[in-house]
Amino acid sequence: MAADTLSQVFSALADPTRRDIVARLAEGDATVNQLAVPYRMSLQAVYKHLRVLEEAGLVSRPPGPQPRSVRLETKVFDAMDEWIERYRRRAERRYRRLDAVLAAMNDTDEQEGTDRDRGDADQD
Repeated sequence: MAADTLSQVFSALADPTRRDIVARLAEGDATVNQLAVPYRMSLQAVYKHLRVLEEAGLVSRPPGPQPRSVRLETKVFDAMDEWIERYRRRAERRYRRLDAVLAAMNDTDEQEGTDRDRGDADQD
């Protein structure tokens, strides 16, 4: 997925209404009228949200007479998942390195504590 396409997808999902529409379409296809029901906005405003989602490749409406169902396009989510997964793996590697450093520091602290205890015992 091209970087500008990915930017377009994340930009489209930045709006809470569009995220809600996507969540509802994850349950199944719906007509524009069905999607518009819970919103206190005009049908025209819902169409504008859908146009943004369509341009980002997140939803599609097959050609044909009204009413047409709006469908979620899962390929875009697969591409997003690949992009996110790449950075999640990088973050996990950093956390594992940090865990190793902290464990080594903890081992060093424990060893120094044991050495100090032995020194105190020698003085008794």
